Amino acid sequence: MKLKDKVAIVTGGSQGIGRATALALADAGAKVVLAARHTDDLKKVKQEIEGKGGEATIAETDVTDLKQVEAMAQTALDKYGTIDILVNSAGLMPLSYMKNRHLEEWEKMVDVNLKGILKAVYAVLPTMIKNKSGHIVNMASIDGRVMYRGGAVYGATKAAIIALSEGLRMELSPDYNIRITSVEPGTVDTDLRESITDKELLNDMDWGDGESKIEPEDIADSILYALTLPARANVNEILLKPVGKQ
Repeated sequence: MKLKDKVAIVTGGSQGIGRATALALADAGAKVVLAARHTDDLKKVKQEIEGKGGEATIAETDVTDLKQVEAMAQTALDKYGTIDILVNSAGLMPLSYMKNRHLEEWEKMVDVNLKGILKAVYAVLPTMIKNKSGHIVNMASIDGRVMYRGGAVYGATKAAIIALSEGLRMELSPDYNIRITSVEPGTVDTDLRESITDKELLNDMDWGDGESKIEPEDIADSILYALTLPARANVNEILLKPVGKQ
C-alpha cells in the first residue's frame, strides 16, 4: 500500500469528494482524520473505512473556526503523532446573481472555501515544516478559470485557491519539501448545488437529467495519483472535466 502509515487529514470528509478521498486514502494504507461539522455522517465514513480494515478517527470541525481547526490538527498529532497529508475538500457553492445581493452567502463562501483552507494550512504547517515533508491538496474548481453568470463569488474563491496553491508551492516546496496540488474539477455528481437559494438563477439554469458529470471517486483517484508519486515529483494542478462537456 503506497500510503501505508501516512497520516492524512481530510476536511469535508463526511460526503462528496471529501468522503471519496478519505476512503481512497484509507484503502491505500493511510490513517485518516475525518473532519467535518456533522459527526453522524463522519461516523458512517469511519465505519466504512474500518469495515475494510482501515484506520480512521473523527475530528468535528467547522473550518471557519480557528480553534476547531487547530483542535483538528492536534487530534491527528495526539492519535498518530504526525501529519503527512492535508486534503482541503470542505466547500460551499450557493451560486447567485450579484444583482440579487446574497451577501451572507457570498461571505460564507469566502469564509469556508478560502479562509477555511488558510486556517487548515496554518494549523498543519508547523508539523510539516518540522518534518521537512508533507503534501497539501487544495480543492479548487474549473470555475476558478472559466467564469459564468451567477458564479462570480464562487469562481472568485476558487481562483484565489489556485493562486494560493501556486504561492504556497513557491515558498514551501524548495525549502521544506512540502508538495502542493490544486485540484480543479468540472461538474461532479455531488449535492453541492442544493445550497443554491437564488430562485431566479435556478429558473435560468438548464442542467437537466442528462448533464455530463464525473464522480467523486474520479477526483479521489486523481488525488491519490498525485499523493503517491515519488517525493521528487509534484503534480502542481489537476484539471478534470466530464467527457461530455467542452
